[in-house]
Order: sequence, then C-alpha cells, then structure tokens
Amino acid sequence: MSSGSAAQPQEPSGTAERGAGTGRSSGSGFRPELQGLRAVAVLLVAVYHIWLGRVSGGVDVFLLLTGFLITGSLLRAVERGGRVDYAAFWSRLVKRLFPGAAAALAGILAASYLFLPATAWRDAISGTIASALYFQNWHLALSSVDYLAQNSGAGPAQHFWSLSVQGQFYLVWPVLITAAAALARAAGWPLRRVVTAALALVFAASLAYSVAVTAADQPWAYFDTGARLWELALGGLLALALPHLRLRRLPRILLGWVGLAALVSCGLLVNVSTLFPGFIALWPTLAAAAVIVAGSTGSPLAADRLLNLRPLHYVGDHAYALYLWHWPVLVCYLEVTDRTQPSLTGGCLVLAVSMALAVATRWVGEDGVDAFTRARPGRLWSVSVGAACIVPVLAASGVWSGYLTHQQRQQELAATQAQAADYPGAAALGAAATAPAQAQDVPVYPDPANASEDVPVTYTDGCNQGIPESEVLTCSYGPEDPVRTIALVGASHAAHWFPALREIARGEHWRVVNIIKGSCLFTAADQLRHGQAYESCAVWNSGVMAELADLRPDAVFTTATRTNLDAGSGPVGESVVEGYVSRWRELDAMGIEVIAVRDTPRLDFNAPDCLAENRPEDCVGQRHRSMARTSPLERIDDLPGNVAYIDLTDLLCRGDRCPAVIGNILVYWDSAHITATYMRTLAPVLRDRIEAEAGL
Repeated sequence: MSSGSAAQPQEPSGTAERGAGTGRSSGSGFRPELQGLRAVAVLLVAVYHIWLGRVSGGVDVFLLLTGFLITGSLLRAVERGGRVDYAAFWSRLVKRLFPGAAAALAGILAASYLFLPATAWRDAISGTIASALYFQNWHLALSSVDYLAQNSGAGPAQHFWSLSVQGQFYLVWPVLITAAAALARAAGWPLRRVVTAALALVFAASLAYSVAVTAADQPWAYFDTGARLWELALGGLLALALPHLRLRRLPRILLGWVGLAALVSCGLLVNVSTLFPGFIALWPTLAAAAVIVAGSTGSPLAADRLLNLRPLHYVGDHAYALYLWHWPVLVCYLEVTDRTQPSLTGGCLVLAVSMALAVATRWVGEDGVDAFTRARPGRLWSVSVGAACIVPVLAASGVWSGYLTHQQRQQELAATQAQAADYPGAAALGAAATAPAQAQDVPVYPDPANASEDVPVTYTDGCNQGIPESEVLTCSYGPEDPVRTIALVGASHAAHWFPALREIARGEHWRVVNIIKGSCLFTAADQLRHGQAYESCAVWNSGVMAELADLRPDAVFTTATRTNLDAGSGPVGESVVEGYVSRWRELDAMGIEVIAVRDTPRLDFNAPDCLAENRPEDCVGQRHRSMARTSPLERIDDLPGNVAYIDLTDLLCRGDRCPAVIGNILVYWDSAHITATYMRTLAPVLRDRIEAEAGL
C-alpha cells in the first residue's frame, strides 16, 4: 500500500448536484451523471487499494469535482447577493463534513486499540489528531522527508490527507472569489472573466510548481497542497467554461466513453503512486472533465446511461462515508489476517464491512445531524454540532497519548532502578556469554511501543539534516578543549553509532561533531533516491568536505560498507559503496584519519512490531540476508593508509542469528536501525577496538 494512497469524495452539498454547472439535460440544476462519476471514482480507489495495492487517480477526480462544485456555488452566491457569506458557507461545511469524519476517526482510535499492535498506537493517535485538525497532508509530507518516519507502516488515518487538502481549499477559495469580485467591481469588468483569469493564474502557477516539485521530491509533492491546487482550479475553470461548450450528441457520446475508459485505466497503465501529482495527473482530471462535458445525452448507448444506474447512484450517495471507512477497515483486516493483500473473498468482506459502516455513518452522522439542525435553524447550531463531534475525538486522542507517555516514563524509571545485570545488552554476546540473555521475568527495554523514540539525541536536537536540504549542519558534543575531535559523518547508519561514540567521548574527554544527512552516504559518487538523482546529497557531500577541511578533526567516523535487503534501493547484500574509498583518499590527503565501521545487519521484519505480538526468541533475523560472509572491504587491496576498519557484527549476531533482543535490551527500533540504549552497551568494546585499530 502506498503512503500516498487516499482520496475522499466529499463536498458541502452532500449528494445533490444542484447548481453544479450547466448540464445539457437539466440546465443548471441536477446532474445525475456526476453522482455516478463519484461512485466510479470511490470504487476505483477502494478496488485499487484492496486488490492491487496501489492508487488509481481517484483522488484527482474528487479534487476536480470539489473545485467544480465549490467554484460554481461561490460564484452564484456573489452574483445573487454581491458577496460570499463566509459564515453560512463554513457552517454548512462543518455540519456536512465533521459528523462523518468524527465517526470514522473515533472508529480508527477504537480499531487501533483492538486490532493494531501497541507499536502502531502513537502513529494512529498523531494521525487522528492531524486529520481532525485538517493538516494530515502536511503531517505525511513531513514524514515523507523524515528518515525516522519513513519506515513506519500505512496508518489507519492517512487517507484523510486529501480531506485536509480540501479543507485548506475551503479556506482559500472564498477569499479568492471575494478578491476577484472586488477587482471586477472596482475595474468595471465582468465578474466571470475576472474569476476565470484568477483561476487560470492559479492553475498555471500550481501546475508548474507541481511539475517542478514532483521531479525534485515526489513523496513530498504528493501531499503538498500547492502541488494539488491546480486540480481544484481546473474544476473551477470547467464550471466556468461548461455553459459555453456546445457539442452535438455523437461527439458527446464518444467523449463520455473515452473519458470513462481513460479514468478506469489510469491506475493500471500509470504508476500513480510514484509519478503524481505532476503533469501526469492531467490524465484522470481531464478524463473526468470529459465525462462532465459529455453530460447526460439521453442515449442508451452513452456512458451516462451506465453512470445513471440506480446501484451506482446509491454508492455515490454514500461515497464520502465509504471512502472514510474503506482504508481503516483494510488496514485492520491486513493486520488481523497477517496478510499483505486480501484474497478475493477477503477483499469483498472489506468492501462489505466498509459499505455497512458507510450506510450507518450517513444515517446517523449526516441525516441525523441534518434533521437535528433543521429543527434548530441557525449557523451557531451547525457549528456547535460539528464541534461536538470533533472535540471528543481530540480529547480521546489526547488522553490516550498522555496515558502512553505516563506508561513510558514508568518503564524508564523501572529500568533505571533495575539491576544492571538484568540489562547487559551487548555484554550478553561477549566472550564469557553462552547465549543471548533474556530473563523471563524482566521486561524488554525499551518497550517496543516506544522504540521509535529511542534514537540518538541528535534527531531531537535538530542536528541531522533533512532530505530536501543541502546545507551542512554541524553540532558539537563535548568539551571546548578536547583531547581529540571525532567527526561522525554519513547517513542514518552512521548516525545510530552516535550514542556509543558519545559514551566514549565522555570518558576520554573527546568532542564528537555530528554531520549527518538522511539517506545520504558519505561518498564521492553521485547517489539516487527513489530512482532519481539525489542532488541535495551531492551538494551536501561537497559542503562536508569543505567543513572538514576547516575543522581538521583527528578522525572521521563513518560506515565502511552498506547492507541492503531492498532491491529497489541498490544491490542486495553487502557492498563497499562506489566513491567511499575515493572519499577516504581525499581525507588522507588532508591528514585526517578514517574510522570505517562495518554496516549493521538488517532484519526482514520490524523488530518492535514482532515483539508486540511474539516472544523475543521468535524475533530473530538471519545475518546472511543482508551481509556477506566476509566483509567486502577486506577484499580491497589498495585501501589508503589512514583507514582503520572496525567490525562489531559479533555483538549483533551469533553465527547467522541476529536477535531483536540481546541482554533484555531491544536492539532495533525498526528493521534496520539500532536503538540508542543498545548502542550505548556497545561503547566499551567499540572503545577498545578504536584504540587497537586506529591507535586513538
């Protein structure tokens, strides 16, 4: 399942399409084919998620429809009353959208507790809060460039990202229409021409930005409101242009079928997950626009005949609620069944449960609220009812988060008060040990539910450079007059050695300078990320060399090899990365020593998730899956003389077995990165080997 895998069909006017634009069958009134189009879009989204594990472009259809409907609605409001009634507009939105969203978010919290492992609870809570406050898209965008967050699985609330985009659109669009109306009045220009010009400007600017940012950093662009705004603007332009389009019946019939076929095939022919939302997103948006332009032809051979079928209209009536539920139901199903993709029967069950919840949600959350507020007219009632739905969700999220934090602090206190012998960590694999120590009456530390927080302090200090940026960040830890200065340089697999180095530095009066960038290896060669040139990494690497030339540390501590399990991110197994040795030679010419540490083994499972559901002895990886039998660095004959090689694999694995827990301490906080707690237990041996190999 893709991280950019959701769209939700939602609009302020519920299921009615009154005033949606000029339709040939019904003037400016009801357009029944739009209800069928909405149904097709939500079914595409659900089917692609459930059985194909990818996205369909359905999100783009809903964004287009939202722009189409809202632009027409706001424009008619200005033409009738001379202005946008903000209070009325937003109160209707709150009444329509909040009840269903609150019901789904409450269900997500409950389902997360019941069906998901404790390791997923914090992500579920943060996702729920971000969704309820309409910034889920930015929450996910930041995660897409945060290396620490990239390994987390698909959250049950992440599909709310597009609702967040639309929520932000609802704030901006009335202001845009108001500004255009004011300009039209002041200049004496026709309102619709000014609005058309404004939307065309937004469309062009946003599309250009979308193409550029998608090429530079597609995962970020997928959730970026600025990269999506053109799709909403395109819908608005369509609403303005539709009354002027005059096509004969036959071209409209052909246009309807071409548009529908293009929409259905988009997700099959294009890898939407990795290419959108650049220019390729014109495919589904223009396909949907073609269906809208075709309108209702009245022909039994036309696509609108299919779109007007009663079952599709029924799905369209429940499209918003169906979208809200299908994703969390799917996530919980996969977790409970321990599958990566549903079977045909399982997928049908997911759809059936989602539809049942959608019907119930609309009955209670939409129709019920509508009946309640109809009996109590007034904008204040609408806003109050919406808030009454969302506030309990936020309160429950806060209480649960506080409880988890309290539990974490209690466990930390218990661990600090426990005997050191209960938590030997790496010492359990020392020469005198016979097996990894895991006392049955001693809990694993850190708790798997909080493992993702047991990372080097440099991450919380803001001392690790993010993926998009190229500026060299340096943070020094230790005395101003150190005996030695060690620069820790590289990507996250260099960064996770920081806790051990800092322990050594405290005892030896050293200073450690942290120079780390996410996913960016310390090499002289160009690197790729997601199949594209990692340009910010190349700039950063050049900057690091300039920084080291000024700093002149006694040694640079970095990774000597790279282990890998993912064929999509380089050669599988262990290798000496191209450009490593060249970079070390450059440091040799500068008179700087290199402490090159062998990369750590990677697991083919997430260690905290495994421990949340299994015994520690059942969570063991295989060394040979990611590491060579002998280090590939040892096969290089012409290493520069400044390189001291260190291999601590014997304190992470015994033979081919690499346990997730050693000496009652959790080794990995995900599937590849070592916890800060376990890394600190490596410090004594690392200190001895640095002295033996590097003479420091």
